[in-house]
Amino acid sequence: MVTSRLAAASGTTGMVFVGGSVAVSSLLVGSPLFTVQGVRYAIACVLLIAFARIARQRLVMPRGAEWLWLCGIAVTGLVVFNIALVQGSRHAEPAVLGVAVASVPVLMAAIGPLLEGSRPTSRALAAALVVTAGAALVEGLGRSDALGLLWAVVVFASEAAFTLLAVPVLGRLRPWGVSVHTTWIAACAFLAIGVVREGPFAAFGLGRSDLAAIAYLAVAVTALAFVLWYSCVAHLGSSRAGLLTGIAPVSAALCGAALGQPVPGVLVWAGIAVVTAGLAIGLPSRSGPARGTSPAPGARLAAEALAAEDPATGHLATGHLATGHLATGSLATGSPTTGSPTTGNSAAGNSGVGADPASPDPLLDQATRSRAQ
Repeated sequence: MVTSRLAAASGTTGMVFVGGSVAVSSLLVGSPLFTVQGVRYAIACVLLIAFARIARQRLVMPRGAEWLWLCGIAVTGLVVFNIALVQGSRHAEPAVLGVAVASVPVLMAAIGPLLEGSRPTSRALAAALVVTAGAALVEGLGRSDALGLLWAVVVFASEAAFTLLAVPVLGRLRPWGVSVHTTWIAACAFLAIGVVREGPFAAFGLGRSDLAAIAYLAVAVTALAFVLWYSCVAHLGSSRAGLLTGIAPVSAALCGAALGQPVPGVLVWAGIAVVTAGLAIGLPSRSGPARGTSPAPGARLAAEALAAEDPATGHLATGHLATGHLATGSLATGSPTTGSPTTGNSAAGNSGVGADPASPDPLLDQATRSRAQ
């Protein structure tokens, strides 16, 4: 059984990975953006399929409107978000975009419960405001022109969409399914744009530092962080999980100092203290859900989905994803779309055997238990 503390540790670990990506991403300045992101998400998708097989997690085939939610996550939360960051940085200082991301907990506290069939609580909203204020202190203030502010709004909306659009599908597809499907959709979109904007051979010009940065982004920030984050949202609900996004700027500041950047100043340390206070307000210390809150959407919707599941058509074994039944088939067949000719089959294999979707997730348990300790 995944407790609230374990789920919070899962989300915290994911946000630490995301915060660490700030320093790593600086290595990619001047690299072909769309090609780099396409390769990143393609590699991450293959890794997710492999991890799912190792963890004996069955991947579920989306159906009907679920495809729209998944495409919405991939397009807004991944593609548009990354484009907005790049375009916004040309018109605004990084702190402006950082504050936009730091404001996401407030929106998630207000809208997330509505998507989960409950109502926002004053406690969650207050905690979100405190976390946002603390994260803003960590990020600092910056200058921007009107276009930069517009891109900051796009960054804010895209970051929120990454979590909120996943709420309706987490129950049936589970964190593994949402992560796998959104990454291959994003990989296809980025690589298609890259071929048009940067040329079909842009990937061959990447240097060692580029590949090292892509490897970290693919493994830690995507393959691991996505599953950890969506698992956290499924168990805590988007409102409480959203508070943990305030950890990302804290992680970025501390990682930067560890890598030789200037030691954070007084305002940064004050911001870290405020973020900690906000988490203490919004995240209960006990293992169970907070009194007066609705059950986490993943637990409630998963039971409903499994009760109505058609075993003959509703599930897709992890091996099928690597052999061509979805767009990820290109990962196994060596299509130029992904630029990864051999890793698909070796990652996922052709086994159609997976664990019961309701069974514990041993890989997640192992990753988060060590963090919780």
